[in-house]
Amino acid sequence: MVNSVLQKQFKIIALTGLCLLLFSFRTEPDLKQLLSWSNRTLMQIYDQSGDVKLKKVELNITDDYFLRLRKTYQTGKQEYFSCHLSTFGEMTYFGTTTSGIIHISTKGEDVIVQTYGDKKGNVDSMATTLSIPVKNIEVEQLDSLRTAFLSFKSAVGSR
Repeated sequence: MVNSVLQKQFKIIALTGLCLLLFSFRTEPDLKQLLSWSNRTLMQIYDQSGDVKLKKVELNITDDYFLRLRKTYQTGKQEYFSCHLSTFGEMTYFGTTTSGIIHISTKGEDVIVQTYGDKKGNVDSMATTLSIPVKNIEVEQLDSLRTAFLSFKSAVGSR
């Protein structure tokens, strides 16, 4: 009798686990859609008002999950920052919904920092954090970006 009850409970637990597993596969975000959403959101929230000498800004996540920020100034100087999201550690935010800075930290010195056309000379170095000035961002967008970065990191890890 006790074995029969335990067997029924085990079956219920096993079926519940199987249903949860199948449901998680069914609701896993489409990475291409997530990538597209992330790129639109990053460009929409990027705040270049603090850098009045900027001519052009490119901020995107590539198909192979590199987060890239390229700033081109009116003088021709370029600043380039890049990190692969497989090294994503944490995302923190300092500011309000009106303006602030997103800090994306990596596991180590995994952020490539390069400058071109600088009067002081070109620089190639590595950093642990990529900072992105933002404006008009909601808490939900921050949470969704962090979740997207974790999804991309996970996708790279499963390859």
